[in-house]
Amino acid sequence: MIKKQKKGANNTYWGSLWEGIKTSWRGLQLSFKHLKNARFVNKPFYVTHEDYFKQNQGIVTLQYPHEAIAIPDNGRYRLYNEIEDCIVCDKCAKICPVDCIDIEAIKATEQIGTTSDGSPIRLYAAKFDIDMAKCCYCGLCTTVCPTECLTMSKVYDFSEYEITNMIYHFSNLTPEQAAEKKRLLEQFQKEKETLKAQKASTKTEEKLTEVTQAQQPTYKPKFVPKIKPIAQTTETPTTQTTENETKSKDKLEKPKPKFIPKMRPADNPKQENSSATE
Repeated sequence: MIKKQKKGANNTYWGSLWEGIKTSWRGLQLSFKHLKNARFVNKPFYVTHEDYFKQNQGIVTLQYPHEAIAIPDNGRYRLYNEIEDCIVCDKCAKICPVDCIDIEAIKATEQIGTTSDGSPIRLYAAKFDIDMAKCCYCGLCTTVCPTECLTMSKVYDFSEYEITNMIYHFSNLTPEQAAEKKRLLEQFQKEKETLKAQKASTKTEEKLTEVTQAQQPTYKPKFVPKIKPIAQTTETPTTQTTENETKSKDKLEKPKPKFIPKMRPADNPKQENSSATE
């Protein structure tokens, strides 16, 4: 069997020397080639640009922060909340897997305003903090936001010397204003409770009166017949009325005739015989 000769240090002394010279020459060729093409600088193209994958020639190193690579619009970077469109629904804090969002809401006594999409705002954001040191950049909070006020901005370089500076505050109320809103809410709730108690008392009183009225015996009204008044006429009695009165008196005075039944005469037998002889 013929053994193949190995390259590199495992071969002879002169073979290893020749291998080193050859590889060094190839490296120098590549360096001179790039040095020739380093006379111009590539522009930072976006991913969708047709020349994005043709940046293998020229200087590709950027002078950051004066130059920066274009980043995509849907990238996951630092969170930002547009508090004017926030309804403080607390959905982002509930879905966050690392609890980096801290929200404290205060209920308003009436509607505060409306968002850009027309949703009513009925809660104050006394506290809306996002700790980007805890954030895992999953983007779940931006997907559940009903008004799309919570988004991820294009800011990706936000390093700090102190970790507490990574907490971003988006509340639009000062601590004094938040305390005042809480006091107004407590006062409104007390007034509401007193009104409810008054309404409940009036309802109970009405029910008691209904029960007492139902327990009392009901008497039917007595029937009193109404007598029609006699029509009084101013005219003088006429002769017709006198005649009627006399006739009625005569009828009353005259006795009624007695009923006397009439008897039929009996038939004579003598007459019958004479008629038969004739």
